[in-house]
Amino acid sequence: PIQNDTSTNLQTREQQLPTTPKALSIEEIKVIMGQYKQAASNAKLAGFDGVELHAANGYLVDQFLQNGVNKRTDEYGGSIENRLRFMREAISACIEGFDNESDRVGIRLSPSGCFLEISDSDPKPLFEAAVKALDEYDLAYIHLVEPRISGGANSDDGQAESKPVVVTKELKPLTRSPIISAGGFTPATAKSTTEEGATDMIAFGRHFISNPDLVERIRNGHPLNHYDRSTFYGSNDVVTGYIDYPTFQ
Repeated sequence: PIQNDTSTNLQTREQQLPTTPKALSIEEIKVIMGQYKQAASNAKLAGFDGVELHAANGYLVDQFLQNGVNKRTDEYGGSIENRLRFMREAISACIEGFDNESDRVGIRLSPSGCFLEISDSDPKPLFEAAVKALDEYDLAYIHLVEPRISGGANSDDGQAESKPVVVTKELKPLTRSPIISAGGFTPATAKSTTEEGATDMIAFGRHFISNPDLVERIRNGHPLNHYDRSTFYGSNDVVTGYIDYPTFQ
């Protein structure tokens, strides 16, 4: 497991560093699968259209996938097949929790991400196997983070670390599920990428933070507000940046 050195903002506005992690026991994994199922069930009961399993950016599912972190010697570690097991069980739990409506469940992966010190010795065959495995579940979509983005870092501005690259267009032919691409897109590159067939849909993150009317801006060709990283969700300031970016005038 990863020892994250990033503090968490508490409701009191104080910050707390995470405790030292340990490898999950088999019984603890079973408990977590029950929690995935319950979370999906709660979302459906609350009226959500669907759920997305976050298996990217160095968080729990990603830590099982990538062998730079996963050093287990049981059925959840070692071979690619074993390292996919946690992801498979988690997506199955989410589907079951959403009344077995697999077309209301998606998953997010970051094949080239190095956020939270995540790494794999050979990510291309790993994520090819992951996408092929997910094709069995008839998911609503598979959401892939492009190589130029790693967590909050953007390789275009020199912040992302060097790592073998796995791009969306190489994984798209391996599945029948629709593909969503995310990471550093502009309206222009989103249009060209979908038109060339490299992906089916584009997701925006940071531009949505700074442009509450992003859809209307893109539709009408209006310029975008520049985002300010100091106002992002990990900021010590829990107010600035949430509701004070202007709409287009």
